[in-house]
Amino acid sequence: MNKILLLILVFIISASIFYSCGSSKSDINTDDPEKAFSIAKRKFDKGDYTDAVEDFSFLKIRFPGTTISDKTQFYLGESYFGQKEYMLSAYEYESMLKNYPVSSYIPQTKYKLGLAYYYLSPKFSLDQTYTKYAIAELSQFLELFPTDKNVTDAESKLKELRDKLAYKEFKTAELYVKMDNLKSAAFYFKSCYENNIESEWADDAMVGHADVLITAGKKEDAKEVLEKFFKLFPNSSLKSKAEKLKRETI
Repeated sequence: MNKILLLILVFIISASIFYSCGSSKSDINTDDPEKAFSIAKRKFDKGDYTDAVEDFSFLKIRFPGTTISDKTQFYLGESYFGQKEYMLSAYEYESMLKNYPVSSYIPQTKYKLGLAYYYLSPKFSLDQTYTKYAIAELSQFLELFPTDKNVTDAESKLKELRDKLAYKEFKTAELYVKMDNLKSAAFYFKSCYENNIESEWADDAMVGHADVLITAGKKEDAKEVLEKFFKLFPNSSLKSKAEKLKRETI
């Protein structure tokens, strides 16, 4: 299921829940949008995220196209995030980016969307769709807002996510080595370091790739991989193993 279809499904589910509960349990009864927002925001600030979701959902419908529309949309996403309902928060953040592209809340929304997918990212052995979504969103955030206060955290999480993808490919390659499927092992070792050259697994993958190439009788190819390894990772802890492999290519 692609990202758009997934978020549409989330919208349908959340909308059905909202309307099945009598449209809203919000106790806001003022016609002043700013005052209404302040009431909802106080609940959010106190950590009453369930009530905040109800209030911001109500305000989204009650005061469309007003001065509070963008911040209502943003804090609805934040309220779901506070409840750790990360798919629902991702849907609301996506809606924010689509409907209010010039809002002052856009930088924070972009960062929090990446963060929502980061928390949905599972352990390496499972499907990594959410990991890839998180990488895409955090990468775009860093590109668009390089001076934002959340840049350091985004960079840290981006590295963690890329390391996870690299590790998955590395372990997949190792599995194929055990199965004596050298062609597939070579493919995944190569993919690991080419797609994630800055990850902590890149040098391991490069040495692993050279090793299976030598085993497969492709010594010239292995020599090229090792030359690249020595150039990129001169201080790697695998340098002695790589030198041993290089002697086998002679």
